[in-house]
Amino acid sequence: MLILIINSGSSSIKFQVIEMPSEEIICKGLVERIGFKNAALHFESKGKAHSEVQALSNHEEGLSAITNMLMHDEMGVLKHPDEIDVVAHRVVHGGNRFDQPTRIDENVLAEIERLGSLAPLHNPANAIGIKVATDSFESADQVAVFDTAFHQTLPERAYRYAMPKTLADEHHIRVYGFHGTSHKYVSEQAIAYLKKPASKIISIHLGNGCSMTAIKDGKSMDHSLGFGPSNGLIMGTRSGDIDQSVVFYLMDSLGMSSEEVNRLLQKQSGLLGLTGYSDLREIQKGAEEGDKDCRLALAMTSYRIKKFIGSYIAALNGVDALIFTAGIGENSSVLRAMVCEHMDALGIQIDVQKNRQRTASILEIQKDDSEVKILVIPTDEELEIAKQSYLCMSR
Repeated sequence: MLILIINSGSSSIKFQVIEMPSEEIICKGLVERIGFKNAALHFESKGKAHSEVQALSNHEEGLSAITNMLMHDEMGVLKHPDEIDVVAHRVVHGGNRFDQPTRIDENVLAEIERLGSLAPLHNPANAIGIKVATDSFESADQVAVFDTAFHQTLPERAYRYAMPKTLADEHHIRVYGFHGTSHKYVSEQAIAYLKKPASKIISIHLGNGCSMTAIKDGKSMDHSLGFGPSNGLIMGTRSGDIDQSVVFYLMDSLGMSSEEVNRLLQKQSGLLGLTGYSDLREIQKGAEEGDKDCRLALAMTSYRIKKFIGSYIAALNGVDALIFTAGIGENSSVLRAMVCEHMDALGIQIDVQKNRQRTASILEIQKDDSEVKILVIPTDEELEIAKQSYLCMSR
């Protein structure tokens, strides 16, 4: 089965073609800066890499460029779009309706669009990707894999808010959780590596968006993100947890509109608001050069992660392993060290030398006598989407 994985962001489309069940990656690529004159298409196949700048004004043009490259005379991997059996879409928000990969029909697409208000940076782009892919790959089945699905196992004590019951019952206001595809993939990798199905794991996904999940016996039991993907940890441009009184102060005393407050907390806060940089590499460089704001941002970020580790150890009544994953989690030895230092009371002891190593597979970075394993596991959301879609089509 040949599966095209589409991961549509607000201004980008990541894609891969994977053959299942062999899990062979046929090709992969990225369209970025959609809507700008300097939009770029990056494509890898047959051991070769290709990049070109195009003026792509929307997602339709972006996916059209992908389709053309898939059938390129020299680097292409298809002779006709009908060779694709399934187009699998990463969809950020599935509400409380979708707890597994789902074949997309008109009703499913309508629900994805309706949930756009809960994930405004992602679901609308996901819906556009589905519509364009349906037209471009007419013979393929369309499947949605939801980031929220993995967290449908949260117990009610974890997903309910202390608000009037009618808001939960009638308006479905609750914790949904995100990055579920990544947390599911790396936790399954850890369970297999540890050879311990009955395990207690804390998965730490650190990228531009950040989240943590407490996982027991392979199931999500608590999660740092909530109704939308904005709270919890400090992120690239998102504030993470903040006292709601601040929101009322910004609106009532400073005269900001709800739209302005939303933009402030979603796109102008987090690491960007603290330092002027949203890229952790720039912040680490600034910290090394003595920039006080950058040093504070690293201290605040690691401190917030530490607090969630402590609370999740309490929720799980112990922990077997911590997982660091995603762009920052996999690559920033600096932040991993700051998170894990002075945690020996909880059985967490990081090995400085091991932490500096790099690997494409699972890496253990704890001291030999550490009670808790500390694992660096590269995430692979596209492969996880392909696996889930293959199972969906095999049912």
